Amino acid sequence: MKDMSNHFEAGKAVMVDVSEKAETVRLATAEAEVFLPEPALRALREKGTPKGDPIAVAELAGIMAAKRTSELIPLCHPLPLTSVKVRGELLVDRVRFESRCKTTAKTGVEMEALTAASVAALTLYDMLKGISKGIEIAGVRLLSKEGGRSGSWRRG
Repeated sequence: MKDMSNHFEAGKAVMVDVSEKAETVRLATAEAEVFLPEPALRALREKGTPKGDPIAVAELAGIMAAKRTSELIPLCHPLPLTSVKVRGELLVDRVRFESRCKTTAKTGVEMEALTAASVAALTLYDMLKGISKGIEIAGVRLLSKEGGRSGSWRRG
């Protein structure tokens, strides 16, 4: 087979080669916030939506999304997730979703955690959009990561 390595140029799309990296336990935590107008908050407090419990459905959607991250984000490695947790918490004016993903792999699990939190927020939006159009998704961000060559990192 012809050697194609000299055909790859900087700036072109390539999946990062992780074959030489060691498998280590990787853990990442992310969050997303959904700010809600009063009608949507009232519906959540009263559990009054035709689609069921919006936070529970959003948590499940986040878990499902984490498992499919490599299908959604180009060049993202598929990972054998060993744990995915998504928790939605109703606060005074918003719902805060926190996701935590874990794997033993050659590359990090940050994208899975971010995807889980993002899709949970989008799902809540979808479930409440008929009640209020003023919903806002904000603050999608990585909170921490552990494992791998770069070690641990926490948002300050």
